[in-house]
Amino acid sequence: MANVSEDSSERTLEDVFYPADRIPFVEWDELSGAKPTVVLTGVVALLAFVTGLSNLSQASLALNGPLTAVVDLPLPFVRFGGVLFAFILGIVTVGLQRRKQLAWRVAAVVLLGLVVLPLTTLQPTDIPLLVMTLVTYPLVVRNRHRFDQSLDLSPIQIASLSAIFGVVLYGTVGAYGLRGQFLELDSWGDAVYYVVVTIATVGYGDITPVTAEARWFSLSIILFGTGAFTVAVGALIGPAIESRMATAFGVMTASELTLLEDHIVVLGYGDVTASLLEELGDETEVVVVTPDEGTVASLQGEGVNLLTGDPTDEEVLKDARVGTASGVVVGSNDDARDVLAVIATKNVNPDIRTVAAATDEKHVEKFRAVGADEVINPRSIGGRLLGQSVLGRGPTESLLTEIETDDGSDPVDSE
Repeated sequence: MANVSEDSSERTLEDVFYPADRIPFVEWDELSGAKPTVVLTGVVALLAFVTGLSNLSQASLALNGPLTAVVDLPLPFVRFGGVLFAFILGIVTVGLQRRKQLAWRVAAVVLLGLVVLPLTTLQPTDIPLLVMTLVTYPLVVRNRHRFDQSLDLSPIQIASLSAIFGVVLYGTVGAYGLRGQFLELDSWGDAVYYVVVTIATVGYGDITPVTAEARWFSLSIILFGTGAFTVAVGALIGPAIESRMATAFGVMTASELTLLEDHIVVLGYGDVTASLLEELGDETEVVVVTPDEGTVASLQGEGVNLLTGDPTDEEVLKDARVGTASGVVVGSNDDARDVLAVIATKNVNPDIRTVAAATDEKHVEKFRAVGADEVINPRSIGGRLLGQSVLGRGPTESLLTEIETDDGSDPVDSE
């Protein structure tokens, strides 16, 4: 009897958190979802870098690929192309990890361009890059809907990037216009090169201003360029540093949750939640959303993702990826707040399976009225277990089976 009850309890748990009609082809999705796409893009970036170094290390590079007769690429571009694409894909991989739509668009274009290089040179070291690119591109196309986040730059970040672009444009046009007053500056390419090495404070000395006007112009590039670059670094890198510091104190940011799929979102932390986390164990990813920083600190090292925020705030639920989760558990000790959390959950994702724990039995109907798919009253279950045990009516585990078939005061209410 105990075994039957145990099996029934396990089946109930599976039905609640892993409904078969919600997660078909889980294994296939794990191999072709957003996470594998990001990983493979990173692998392509690494292979492109290795291939680029191989091309650069050769004294003479033969263009023997099938596209040579169709596409006439400059030899310098072919030699440097692999490294150039590698750096672009490295940045794109970071953007894909944050599900940025712009990163997906750049990846779709760059991966297509990257296919051209191996088909132009067709060196032995190009084969792994070609194969991996051809494997990665269909996954990028297939998962385009998963990378839907806008770039969301702050006004100061936009201003910083615009300042850098403006300084580069000003320096390039000015340097080309004054090219007669510089040594070794004859073309637009020389002008861009001079501006970049000047802003970067490298100063190789191969291009030299020879008049007072050219020197004052160079000085203005140094002042404007280093100033704009310094502000941009603070505006763009600062938020990332703040994010890392916040994580160290138990606060997880939305960008760190972006790749979660088919996970369980737990809204609030109460008496029931602790045992719930133990039951779930390592079977699935779990995100706990709670406004209590003390609770977040106490859960550090428990192997769950933590997000400090209001479980009734729809924006916080979007950050917790409720839209891609397989289920939501509402389980704090405040029924009124939990009802609002259920409403917010259904507003974000009406189809998400939502399980609520009602502290008071009279609130069960309220949870069901606002859209909870399953309502459990732990106190009623606990009381009946105690009564079963004190009367000596057999193993308390058998009550779980009795609850499922009880048509009367059923503390487990399912639709």
